[in-house]
Amino acid sequence: MDFTSFIHIFITLISIMNPLGVIPIFLAITADQSAHQKRSSIKRTVTAVILILLISAYGGNYLLSFFGIDIDSFRIAGGILLLLMSVHMLQAKTPTVKTNENEQSEAVEKEDIAVVPLAIPLLAGPGSISTVILFSSSMPTLIDKLALGIIIAVSGLLILPTLLLSKPIGKRLGSTGLNIATRIMGLILASISVKFILEGVLHFLKGNI
Repeated sequence: MDFTSFIHIFITLISIMNPLGVIPIFLAITADQSAHQKRSSIKRTVTAVILILLISAYGGNYLLSFFGIDIDSFRIAGGILLLLMSVHMLQAKTPTVKTNENEQSEAVEKEDIAVVPLAIPLLAGPGSISTVILFSSSMPTLIDKLALGIIIAVSGLLILPTLLLSKPIGKRLGSTGLNIATRIMGLILASISVKFILEGVLHFLKGNI
């Protein structure tokens, strides 16, 4: 795979995780935490996100094989899932496949919110997991798979400064700015999801003609 393909993967992951869109939720569920507690939560969140996505990328295909799911069917299902997410993002809403209002309310009362709900399902949710599995399945060489791991790590590490600076970013952009960023990410994600669906359908048809 060439450099352009890896840039495409990076942009896709950032669009799906949408760390800017997580800022309002993060500020709400960490309102009662001290600065030290927030930093600790953010570090654990980043670590969890990277580990979850790496395990999914390198072990997801084995799981699909265990359940007898072919990659074309999974590509179509993953594309539909991302399309549903993108529709919510275009409306500047948190996708319900990530979290809903009840789960967000419960998160406010939890002492440790680093892994659940911040890491999963808000950042490393079903969309992110299915996407890294799909990208991993299209990489035949070990070097490509290692490069995917690096992209996952870099994408996860970008969450760190975003959440550490969540308060000034939130104040500077405001609700309107954050909503605009979410809509842009949603538009990118909609295009990617359609591509996944079309690729899955075309490969399925080729294999059955």
